[in-house]
Amino acid sequence: MPPFGNAKIRATLYLPADVLDEARNAAVHLAGNPARLTLTKLAENALRAELARLKALYNQGRDFPPRDEDLRGGRPIAA
Repeated sequence: MPPFGNAKIRATLYLPADVLDEARNAAVHLAGNPARLTLTKLAENALRAELARLKALYNQGRDFPPRDEDLRGGRPIAA
């Protein structure tokens, strides 16, 4: 079961090089006051916003049910 709350864990994922480069540029540019942005904070905010959008669109705003198994690498699961 994944940790909850403010516990941070390392995640490895693959992103298009241009997206990661732009995110790094933003994090460096906004690292100081007032934003104090980090790449981690940018990614967390983006994931939270997209999860909220997906919940509203596909799950009546509710949390998605817990998974029974870990994600598998490879092609997306067909519905």
